[in-house]
Amino acid sequence: MKRKRSVIPGFGLSFGIVMAILGLIVIIPLCSLVFFSLKLSPHDFMVTVTRPRVLASYKVSILTALTASLINAVMGMIIAWVLVRYDFPGKKIMDGIIEMPFALPTAVAGIALTHLTIPEGWVGQIFSKIGVKIAYTRIGITVALVFIGIPFVVRSVQPVLEKVEKEYEEAAAMFGASRTRIFFSVIFPEIRPALIAGFTMAFARCIGEYGSVVFIAGNTPYKTEIAPLMIMAKLQEFDYASATSIALVMLFISFIILFINALIQSHTSKIVSGID
Repeated sequence: MKRKRSVIPGFGLSFGIVMAILGLIVIIPLCSLVFFSLKLSPHDFMVTVTRPRVLASYKVSILTALTASLINAVMGMIIAWVLVRYDFPGKKIMDGIIEMPFALPTAVAGIALTHLTIPEGWVGQIFSKIGVKIAYTRIGITVALVFIGIPFVVRSVQPVLEKVEKEYEEAAAMFGASRTRIFFSVIFPEIRPALIAGFTMAFARCIGEYGSVVFIAGNTPYKTEIAPLMIMAKLQEFDYASATSIALVMLFISFIILFINALIQSHTSKIVSGID
């Protein structure tokens, strides 16, 4: 039997190109973190990454990232629903604006959000009247992280939602199911894997965010100081071993998040395959 020729080069060449790109862009930089961290003894490493101020920065980063990702999961699903299920003037513009955080420099986003949310800003002065302060608090950090994380959820859920067959919804409605029952029993199981993927990607992205957060955070030790700022502070002091040690912990946290996401996606795909 005559073998079909592949459009792309053979496996050997393709695999070599992939490994070269991954090695230069991903593996070597990550290995450098481990290399610089090894300059510290195990005891010094543990002392560095478990200092009270560093632990407080982990807490701020994780809690604000988790809160922002949960908000993004809900709001991102709603935005994706509106973009897929409804037609309205300016829909394409709104669809394009969703990707603005990808294109906009994070520092610019941070400065803009800070000016909006300070007590004298357009948004900040509204909330200051009721005693709520946004800028230079954890609320401000969460706002910035919602801004940079929302596209991950929308772009994960949107294509899946477009493929959901409306016939199943109509059939459920014919049997007397309410709109709420139809959504949670028919639609939500279809988009749940994509929603989880978007949530975890947003979470991993938010944990390591620096540019859009550093301006609005206020950077008060033990209160609004984020872990990436601790890394930058160590780099400015030319303490590369401490900086890479803290970065290695952040990398480990992000890896765990993405690993859990992979397990959930694998488990979900097996369930779907079993149902099919």
